[in-house]
Amino acid sequence: MNPRAHRLEVYEVVGETAEAVSLVFEIPAGLVSRFEYTPGQFLTVRVPSARTGSVARCYSLSSSPHCDDRLAVTIKRTPLGYASNWLCDNVTAGSLLTVLEPAGNFSPRAWNRDLLLCAAGSGITPVMSILKSALARGRGKITLVYANRDRASIIFARQLQQLVQRYPRRLTVLHWLESERGAPTAPGLATWMRPYRTWDIYLCGPPGFTLVAKRGLAQLRVSERVIRQEEYRSLTDNPFEPPTPASPIATGTLAPTAPPGVAGAAGDATVRVEIDGATHTLPWPRGKKLLDVLLDHGIDAPYVCRESACGTCVCRVARGRTRMLVNECLIDEELEMGLTLACQTLPESDDLHIAFDQ
Repeated sequence: MNPRAHRLEVYEVVGETAEAVSLVFEIPAGLVSRFEYTPGQFLTVRVPSARTGSVARCYSLSSSPHCDDRLAVTIKRTPLGYASNWLCDNVTAGSLLTVLEPAGNFSPRAWNRDLLLCAAGSGITPVMSILKSALARGRGKITLVYANRDRASIIFARQLQQLVQRYPRRLTVLHWLESERGAPTAPGLATWMRPYRTWDIYLCGPPGFTLVAKRGLAQLRVSERVIRQEEYRSLTDNPFEPPTPASPIATGTLAPTAPPGVAGAAGDATVRVEIDGATHTLPWPRGKKLLDVLLDHGIDAPYVCRESACGTCVCRVARGRTRMLVNECLIDEELEMGLTLACQTLPESDDLHIAFDQ
């Protein structure tokens, strides 16, 4: 079992709409530090499956560490979605679920800036965490543009109304309802977003909505580079199961492991990795991703999706040069800080120093 996986008791199940529930967790005293989180992060939940043993799904935290006593994820049923339907149908107060520690980087780095938050459907989940935290921690203004099918499908409708009443000078909520206005359009969203186009922008929702929202922002000449977007995707690997063994080399045997401090095959780089208070010196083959190197050496590196989308494996290049094959979650500012994704990173220097300290 993944050492970052823990059994948690569900403290409460809150019905948000006819199709969505929030699962509120009780965190044991010994795990409180493990489940510290930042707004916008998610939990990966193990869901039992008679066919495969289990499936893993990521659900965003809708609670705020700054104003909620317990952490919670919100889950909306999806048509033919095995995991979401199983959780909504079977989990009750007192149920035990296996989850990974919080992960993800869809989080503001400053709380006093003005925020434009754009969401549709269950995309409100991480956005709600950010919204509540910004109101509690910051002094900036916040506008939420939230699209749904109809009024009955608005997740957190009552909470949002209460927050507007509590922060009338700081919070504006604009509801786009398909039952009243039709599907969201780029020109329509651009009209709503125009007064806030210079604010920090966070976007989460189904692909159709995010595409239209980005087109609307493009009409306002907002660069896509400044938009922070959270994406939902299915995991190709199950982090609750052992990782797939390393692929054999051409001779049909596994590549040998060199002793610490000694390079492996000719041309390998050498990397010093700081993680969980320990330092490891390893050979790093030029064509092998850093995460795979760490897992092959039995090092418990954090990961979930292995596809560059979740940001769980983010680390810092303290010395040397690397390159990423794919990057779907780090923004320019983070790249300038030397951050990279272990699941997509290859070496370019001979000697490198990587720190998992984010």
